[in-house]
Amino acid sequence: MKLKVTAVDEQLRVTYEENVHFDTDLPEFRTQGGVYVHSDRLTVTSPVLMWVKALDVILEKMKSSGFNFAQVKALSGAGQQHGSVYWKEGAHHILKNLSPDLPLHQSLKACFSVSDSPIWMDSSTASQCFSLEKTVGGAQQLANITGSRAYERFTGNQIAKIYSQNPEVYIQTERITLVSSFAASLFLGDYAPIDYSDGSGMNLLQICDKRWSMTCLNACAPGLEEKLGHTVPSSSVLGSIAPYYIQRYGFSPDCKVVAFTGDNPASLAGMRLEEGDIAISLGTSDTLFLWIQEPMPATEGHILCNPVDSRAYMALLCFKNGSLMRERIRDDCASGSWDEFSKALTSTVTGNNGNLGFYFDVMEITPEAVGIHRFNKDNKKVPDFPKEVEIRALIEGQFMAKRIHAEKLGYKIMPKTRILATGGASHNKEILQVLADVFNTPVYTIDTANSACLGCAYRAIHGLVAETSVSLADVVKLAPAPRLVVTPAAEADEVYLPLLERYAELEQKVLCNPTSSG
Repeated sequence: MKLKVTAVDEQLRVTYEENVHFDTDLPEFRTQGGVYVHSDRLTVTSPVLMWVKALDVILEKMKSSGFNFAQVKALSGAGQQHGSVYWKEGAHHILKNLSPDLPLHQSLKACFSVSDSPIWMDSSTASQCFSLEKTVGGAQQLANITGSRAYERFTGNQIAKIYSQNPEVYIQTERITLVSSFAASLFLGDYAPIDYSDGSGMNLLQICDKRWSMTCLNACAPGLEEKLGHTVPSSSVLGSIAPYYIQRYGFSPDCKVVAFTGDNPASLAGMRLEEGDIAISLGTSDTLFLWIQEPMPATEGHILCNPVDSRAYMALLCFKNGSLMRERIRDDCASGSWDEFSKALTSTVTGNNGNLGFYFDVMEITPEAVGIHRFNKDNKKVPDFPKEVEIRALIEGQFMAKRIHAEKLGYKIMPKTRILATGGASHNKEILQVLADVFNTPVYTIDTANSACLGCAYRAIHGLVAETSVSLADVVKLAPAPRLVVTPAAEADEVYLPLLERYAELEQKVLCNPTSSG
């Protein structure tokens, strides 16, 4: 885990990049992967002062390399989603009066009532999740209100745990920020509001009207609305940079701070998704980012407010059995060779003669199932497939699941829809051809080495003009265009539409009868 900075010029060319690695650059905090995993293996935190000191270190690195801070017109940023920072009573006064003679971590060292912030990897709040869902009338009702059922890493449940275990710490807290609004606060020299997009990953914000749900707030802790403050559109200009940065680093007094957001929403901006688009990251786990107009929240996946268009939404779906599952089938059925794997995909027919498979080596998130389940064209469970049929069943099954679950959340494929593929498997043209065929949509690839960081630079530029109704797409026209890789085969839709129906029905069968076929 690291803190990263990217600067772009008016032509959207990257002019500067730097990073601070938490473990190696700040060894005094003794983190592993930037975090502490506690003895219960469920509680996972990061030291707040490590994040503050990382900002000191990166700004000093920039200064010594000759970076011209005076040219920065606007800045924005992203923080890991769901994590929270707890400011102690009296911290606001210190934040507003930072001395340019001292590094931030020295001025702010006594400002936090919780020194180790709960982060997205934490899963210690099961009882708080149960309680929140019960209060609002169940998991689906909570999803209808906040965009997601109760998740252990979500901020509301983390706040509820702190209140129940350490009420005196909660009472001493004057402001609770997300990691994103905490970082924005450092640049603003004032408490920055939470933006709509990151705010919708808390189980607390009503996604329809972008106000706090009083039912959810009261279920978590008393007096919470005052501690959270108000929310703002993600493209809001929060104000000018604090005098501290003007005096210590030479920033211009006119430099604007645009609302910070979560890392996933920032990636949507960095990948320049537009209405109807899908981004698919094909990594260790596979993640779908969707641009949605009319969301239908479900008990799986997440609906968040869209970070670049406050009238729209984005959806996130995570599939745990991603590249490791593909690699295991490659090793078993293609002698460990991607070339052989690809040949198997080209030598088998679209639709695999009706053979369908579910491949979950580890417990899947979407849907909650485990094991290998193979079905022939008559929907009968079978113990095995020929090797090349197995390979196609895996890839078709993975992509059919993605389309089915995306459409469950309200996603609609449009004539102008593009799929933007990233991650390891996006280099395999034969895999992408199956993706194009299943969605009946062209597939493009994009370079997303630093999509969240780049997305924040784009959002900073957009923030300066957002109030004039200029869209992010207009602002980033000069950025490198995605590269078209494959288009769907002519007959793809008529093959897959009936198969998608069958796959959805068989998924229910797998959930009801989870005995694996191998």
